[in-house]
Amino acid sequence: MAPTWPAQPGMAANYQAAPAFTPVQVRQNFGQPVPPHSYGAGTAYTTLHAPAAQTNMYPPAAPAQEEAPKKKIEWPDSVRSYVSRSFADMDPSIPKADIEAKLKETITQATDKGILFSIDWSTMPLPQQMIKDERARNSTLPQALSQAHISDTSHPMTYAAAVSGSNSKKRKSSDFEPVPAMASGPAAPPPWRAGGRLEDRVTFSNERRQEPASTKSKFQQKLEKRQKRFDGGYKSTYRSPSPPPTRGPVVGTSTELLKRYLRLTSAPNPANVRPEAVLRKTLVLLKKKWSEEENYNFICDQFKSMRQDLTVQRIRTDFTVEVYECHARIALEKGDLGEYNQCQTQLTALYKQGLKGNPTEFKAYRILYFIHTANRIALNDILATLTPAEKKDKGIKHALDVRSALALANYHRFFRLYAQTPNMGGWLMDMFVVRERLNALCYICKAYKPVVPLRFITDELFFESDADAAQFIVDYDGRDLLSEKDGDIVFASGKGYQIFLDHRAAAFSRIDIKGQI
Repeated sequence: MAPTWPAQPGMAANYQAAPAFTPVQVRQNFGQPVPPHSYGAGTAYTTLHAPAAQTNMYPPAAPAQEEAPKKKIEWPDSVRSYVSRSFADMDPSIPKADIEAKLKETITQATDKGILFSIDWSTMPLPQQMIKDERARNSTLPQALSQAHISDTSHPMTYAAAVSGSNSKKRKSSDFEPVPAMASGPAAPPPWRAGGRLEDRVTFSNERRQEPASTKSKFQQKLEKRQKRFDGGYKSTYRSPSPPPTRGPVVGTSTELLKRYLRLTSAPNPANVRPEAVLRKTLVLLKKKWSEEENYNFICDQFKSMRQDLTVQRIRTDFTVEVYECHARIALEKGDLGEYNQCQTQLTALYKQGLKGNPTEFKAYRILYFIHTANRIALNDILATLTPAEKKDKGIKHALDVRSALALANYHRFFRLYAQTPNMGGWLMDMFVVRERLNALCYICKAYKPVVPLRFITDELFFESDADAAQFIVDYDGRDLLSEKDGDIVFASGKGYQIFLDHRAAAFSRIDIKGQI
């Protein structure tokens, strides 16, 4: 009966008192809240008669379509009997939760495969028996025997044969499930889930599993493992053992003075290796051929062959230093930085052994080389190793002055040093003088406006002639910057800054040298 509200104040109210709460339906999930119109018929009051604070608890929504009722599964009596037997004969060593999980898994798989009514549940092993079989396979049987047992569908106690009826080669997720713990303690997570050590994640042999806990320290155990590894205790079955090392260096017996360089793919043959006495004669012959023919491809191939013969015979003497120094100088002369750098690297190691040679000369080359490659870290390292006596050497002092001039952007001093380079440092400076000329032209274009004589460019940037200076400007898109005035050629420096700035950026960004350290 609906309540009757008084028509006007003072009249007696003929209605029942509303309760102090509004019953609502309990939410069964974490989704959207249930709207008021979907409450069941047992709700006594609608939102119209609810207090004002409760009328807007949920926004209005369209009536939801009723879901079709799920089809109820009628379990056969054999399944019900199987469930009863599972809980009637419980093993105290197996937790009840594990039995329920295995039982649910068994019935669910049979239902999904549509064989729930065709399985003989009276002969189906109980869940606790399945769990025991899995524990036995995972703990005592080898992996190969375990896999054979699982794939044997003819075994009467094998659940896979009963459910699937086929030899499925698919690996099931249950293969990765952790072994349930005994009733004596909680289930221990597998090593890959618990973040165990690397040793716990590797499958070892049965002998190693059964080793008793050692009382030795970790350091002693590591030493023993390392010793076993070197004694052949750990052998790989995926590759054959390496051939035994030779007892000593190869002693060459060849008498040929010239021999082509071939990369070794096997142990060297002494009949094809020249001894040191023959190599000394070869060096004299190669120096003569270089002065007469200057065939770099032939000379480089012969020097690499000499270096190979020295390496396989482990000859590290003053003669070895002489061979590497000679090859490095020839490579510098031809601009082959790859071969030069290989020789320079070997010379650094040979000099540390106290062998005679020209260490200060090649240390100066190394400083210029690092300036060219813009390797500031290596340059600082070599500067830190210089002794006061080495800093007074003519070649090293010149290389340090070059570095200082570039650091201070003093192009005038740099090109004066370029004209006075000792030894063969000029060949190294030739490799980066072009970019420094572009850099100097940018400074000239900013400092001298509107024009400067071409002779000024020739003298400042150390060109051999005005024609060479003009050709350099033309090669870098500066043809329109040259003109004739009062019988002299002038350079329009005020208009050339942006042109040479772009070329300078490109020149400094291309430092890619084969053989660079």
